Amino acid sequence: MSVKFDISFAKSAKIDGGLAIQLKLAGDGPAAGAADVDPAGIVARAAEIGKFSGKAMTTLDIIAPQGSPADRLVVLGLGKADALTAYDWLKAGGVAVAAVKSMSKVTIFADAPGLQVGGEQVAGLALGMLLRSYSFDAFKTKKQDDEDKAPKTVKVTIVTGEHAAAKKAFAESEAIAGGVTLARELVNLPPNALGPVEFADRARDLEKLGVDVEILTEKEMKKLGMGALLGVAQGSARPPRLAIMQWKGGKTKDAPVAFVGKGVVFDTGGISIKPGAGMEDMKGDMGGAAAVIGLMHTLAARKAKVNAVGILGLVENMPDGNAQRPGDIVTTMSGQTIEIINTDAEGRLVLADALWYCNDRFKPRFMINLATLTGAIVVALGNLHAGLFSNDDALAGQLSAVGEVTGEKLWRMPLGKDYDKLIDSKFADMKNTGGRQAGSITAAQLLKRFVGETPWAHLDIAGTAMNSPANEINQSWGSGYGVRLLDELVRAHYEG
Repeated sequence: MSVKFDISFAKSAKIDGGLAIQLKLAGDGPAAGAADVDPAGIVARAAEIGKFSGKAMTTLDIIAPQGSPADRLVVLGLGKADALTAYDWLKAGGVAVAAVKSMSKVTIFADAPGLQVGGEQVAGLALGMLLRSYSFDAFKTKKQDDEDKAPKTVKVTIVTGEHAAAKKAFAESEAIAGGVTLARELVNLPPNALGPVEFADRARDLEKLGVDVEILTEKEMKKLGMGALLGVAQGSARPPRLAIMQWKGGKTKDAPVAFVGKGVVFDTGGISIKPGAGMEDMKGDMGGAAAVIGLMHTLAARKAKVNAVGILGLVENMPDGNAQRPGDIVTTMSGQTIEIINTDAEGRLVLADALWYCNDRFKPRFMINLATLTGAIVVALGNLHAGLFSNDDALAGQLSAVGEVTGEKLWRMPLGKDYDKLIDSKFADMKNTGGRQAGSITAAQLLKRFVGETPWAHLDIAGTAMNSPANEINQSWGSGYGVRLLDELVRAHYEG
């Protein structure tokens, strides 16, 4: 069962039962809130017996603590003060959630002695709690016994001297949590519940937050000449959609920043059909589009002072009798032609038309596309980094830096004219795959032909958007990767 946390901030709190969580730095110093919840000093003795030193993200759990007004005490280690990062505060919030278990009332003492704690750090702690609390169980009709006993709502009071600043910062944290949750939910949904039309409807829902939304059908896309995107969709009984979302939070004259997402709601591989084993995971092949819609939710919900465009190319890739074939040649909106070598290299076809449309219509400051594009990037980087390809060193540097801040890490991969030779075609301007060698790079080289001189980055998130390792702030199959990364990019460099 998904647990809802009702989080508030206060200068002090009266403890009457429930769980008290004390934050503590590494070493022999006291934990936060000791005078309130540990008047008998039992934490020090328990720590000595349990060999607890306050190492980062470790906990000491004490049931029915003697002399304490709390029913349970959990001491949460933060490690060394000079090593603490913004991401560590999120992780601490996630660890706190794991400690809650069946408790319905929680008080967290955030001001660890020896540590200068600000409102942003405390809000990060609260954000980590919201991110960790998400679970996807909408389709489970039978619950485990322990799940039935868990409270549906947990009241959390975070005690800090910076309670006013934390409350203000938390308003933005809630916007981020909402965007990440939306992205995770869409990736987790089964493909029979989320087709291109249903996904477009989710984009339309952002109008409630003040986002301008347009939905193009196959009729409009055909008029625009989007032969690459439409070619992918032609084998499916479910019609494609192009969702265009605009958040106008900046000055009217300011060019927007733009984000484009691959939204293949299910990918069989088409005529070049995938092996059956593991194909169910291809419901997550719209992780790029999920990240973009989650980002647009976040920017609108926190009233970001920026003009932003989000575009979703929404299709289903199926092996119908009308599906495109290897050997087909499609004409893109740009007029360039692509020979189809493998119908399972479909995401780049969707993005080619979406990127060109975005650049042609909106003349953005930059374009960033996100896509679960290649298995090759998973072979290269595993699922701890996403691949970063870019034609602009400044943009690439900004993305890498904010990735370190948010914990959504990127690794820059090469681009170059020599790789273009691998996608040269005998019969068209290019072919949609260059074979096994440099598979993620040649995919990026194809996309680069549709962005012109606009600063651009391609994030290949095949290893990070779905089925990535569980961690302190995510226990879900769909991770929501990219929402926090790109929100931080906008916040750090493009608002004002």
